[in-house]
Amino acid sequence: MQAVRRAPSRLIIASTLSLSCSLMGLAPLQAHAVIVPTETVAAEALAAAAPADAAADARARVAGFLARDDVRQALVGQGVSAEAALARVDAMSEAEVAELAGRIDSAPAGGEVLGLIFTVFVILLVTDILGFTKVFPFTRSIR
Repeated sequence: MQAVRRAPSRLIIASTLSLSCSLMGLAPLQAHAVIVPTETVAAEALAAAAPADAAADARARVAGFLARDDVRQALVGQGVSAEAALARVDAMSEAEVAELAGRIDSAPAGGEVLGLIFTVFVILLVTDILGFTKVFPFTRSIR
């Protein structure tokens, strides 16, 4: 007798489950994943956290960088006019401009020239000590 009473509840549960499973198949769920570089996430977070003044400041820093004579000459040397570069910066999103301004701020100022001068100094010092050259009067040759 109890089996007869449970039958309607089991029928309702089974019907509900089968209907739910059928409906899950009608609307396929799609997932989309993309690898996002850390720089992009950091730039977007920076742009989202920064107020509009910071975005305008970043654009001004980039425009000021592009207005420098040495940068203009380097751009012309690469076949790009400064006006075209400024137009491209104007077309960039706030996140891209913030990332570019960050790169400009973190770029070494004259680091390559100082490294080159130090390297030449060390090479000449070693060749003086080994007796191949006589550039520095304060060195003694081992020969």
